[in-house]
Amino acid sequence: MIFQTLKRIPFWQKVLAGFALGILAGVALGESAVILKPLGDLFISAIKMLVAPLIFCAIVVSITSLGSQANLKRLSFKTLGMFMFTGTMASFIGLAIGSSFDMGGSLELATSEVRDRDIPGFAQVLLNMIPVNPFASLAEGKVLQIIVFAALVGIAINAVGEKAEPLKRTIEAGSEVMFELTRMVLKLTPIGVFGLMAWVVGEYGLSTLLPLGKFIVAIYVAALIHIIFVYGGLVKFAAGLSPVQFFRKAMPAQLVAFSTASSFGTLPASSKCTESMGVSKRYSAFVLPLGATMNMDGCGGIYPAIAAIFIAQIYGIPLDMTDYMLIAVTATVASVGTAGVPGSAMVMLTVTLGVVGLPLEGIAFIAAIDRVIDMIRTATNVTGDMMTAVVVGKSEGQFDEQQFYSDEKALNQAA
Repeated sequence: MIFQTLKRIPFWQKVLAGFALGILAGVALGESAVILKPLGDLFISAIKMLVAPLIFCAIVVSITSLGSQANLKRLSFKTLGMFMFTGTMASFIGLAIGSSFDMGGSLELATSEVRDRDIPGFAQVLLNMIPVNPFASLAEGKVLQIIVFAALVGIAINAVGEKAEPLKRTIEAGSEVMFELTRMVLKLTPIGVFGLMAWVVGEYGLSTLLPLGKFIVAIYVAALIHIIFVYGGLVKFAAGLSPVQFFRKAMPAQLVAFSTASSFGTLPASSKCTESMGVSKRYSAFVLPLGATMNMDGCGGIYPAIAAIFIAQIYGIPLDMTDYMLIAVTATVASVGTAGVPGSAMVMLTVTLGVVGLPLEGIAFIAAIDRVIDMIRTATNVTGDMMTAVVVGKSEGQFDEQQFYSDEKALNQAA
C-alpha cells in the first residue's frame, strides 16, 4: 500500500520532498550530516555512468532518423540547420544572461573535486575534438570526442544505406536501453538530492539556498528573450510572417508545454497548432516528433550555459574565455542531442560541467527546483519546434499562408 501511494506522487514532488527533508536533516544534524553525503555521491556516480553511452546512442539515432531518401535530404538538412542555429543562439543568450547576473552573491562553497586549470588553446581544442581512439574516448568519458565520433558514425550509416541497417537497428535498440536505464537512474534523484542537501546545509548553513531565486529569474529571462527575439525574429525576417499571429496560434501548445513540462506530451497540441498555422501535415508529422527529441534550446542551450555559470559562481571558480567557448559548443550540441526523456536535461548538464571541469555536486541545488525551471524550458523547446515547422515549411512549399492568417475558433480547443 505504501509503495503504491509513493508511485502516485509526481516525480517533481518527490525531488522537492528530498530537497526539503535534506535541509531539515542538515539543520538537525549539523556537521554530522556528512554521513548522508554518500547517498548523493552514489547518485552522481550513477549519472556519470550514463553519460558516454547515452550521448553516443542519442547522437547517432538523431542523425540516422533524418533518413537518406533524396526527396527528404534538403528538408532534413534545413530542419537540422535551423535546430543548430537556434541552439547556438540559445547558448549565447544563456552565457550573456548568466554572466550578467550575480547569482552566487557572497556564497562560496568548497568542492571535493580538483579542477584542472591547464586549458589548451583554441587550435588544440579543435584538434582534441577528434578521437584518436574512439573506444578510449568512450571509456574515459571525453564528451566532445564522443559527440564527434557519434556524428560521423550517424552520417556514415546514412551514406552506406541498406547494408548498415543491422548496425542502425542495433544502435537504436541500444538507445532505447539507455533511455530506460536513464529513467531508472533518475528515480534515485530524490535520494541523491536528500543526501547532498543534508551535507551542504549541515556544512555551510541555510544561507546556501539564497542564490536559487536569482538562478530561476536568470533562466526565465533568457528563455523569454530567446522566444520573443530569436523565434519571433525568424518568423518575421526569415519567413516574412507576423510574429504576433504566430505566437497567438502557438499559445495553446505553449500553455500545455508549460503546465505539463513534457515535449512529447505536448505533441497533440503542437500538431493542431501548426495545422492551424498552415503547415502541411506531412512536414509537421516529421518535424514535431524530431524536434521533441532533438530541438532542445531550453534544456540543452540556455539551461546548461546558465547552470554552469551559476555552479562556477557558488563554488568561487573563475571562468575564462576558453571556458565560455567550451560551454557554448557543448551546450549547442546538447541542444540537438538531448535525449527525449524526462530529466535528461540534468544528465546533459553533467556533460557541460564535465567539459569545463566544474563540480557535479552543484547539481543538487538545481535538481531541487528543476520542475519550476523545466516548465519554461519545455515551453521554449515546443515553441522552437513550431517556429521551425513554419519557417522551414514556408521555404519548402509545405505551408499555406492564407491558413496562417485565418482565424479559427477551433484553435482555442487545442489545449
